[in-house]
Amino acid sequence: MSCHGSFPSGGWTMSYSDSGNSGPQAGAWRNDGGVQPHAFDPYRQPELFRGVATRRVFAFLIDMVVISVPVILGYLFIALFGVVTLGLGWALFWLAWPASVIWAIVYYGACIGGPSSATIGMRVMDLELRTWYGAPGYFVLGATHAVLFWVTVSFLSPFVVLVGLFNGRRRLLHDFVLGTVVINNSVRAPAPQGARTY
Repeated sequence: MSCHGSFPSGGWTMSYSDSGNSGPQAGAWRNDGGVQPHAFDPYRQPELFRGVATRRVFAFLIDMVVISVPVILGYLFIALFGVVTLGLGWALFWLAWPASVIWAIVYYGACIGGPSSATIGMRVMDLELRTWYGAPGYFVLGATHAVLFWVTVSFLSPFVVLVGLFNGRRRLLHDFVLGTVVINNSVRAPAPQGARTY
């Protein structure tokens, strides 16, 4: 079955192809080849998602420790610097909070954009982040992933993480929005490496 449509502006075509429901892309919408099907199937590959929800919690706690250590050291430095400068150095405290936020965003972006596509906590827990079609993470995706997580938890309460218990891929709300999935690293079959976007 094939369905084609184009807009009057020309040049843009969207098609739906389903030729006998066979092959990895059967039943997938395609925008000039731009939309790909899910690379990881929780029913055919349950080992990719086994224990992911629990290990994500521990990975998060490890990452909080990794992020907190430099922040705490920074606050201690400012406190001591304020004593040495007779209180003048304490003016730096107003920079500490924005610097902490920037540090956390850079941490997530650099780790997820790195070769392992995982934060330090995720690596310890043998997890990695991938796009729904199997490509590794990149800096902007990692940074946005962290920001969107904190926004959803802040505005919708921490109970929003329970969304992960009600879907086969154990995706959280921000995973759905960004099109990401967290899987077990050691059991992942090699997936096609998509081009990274920086």
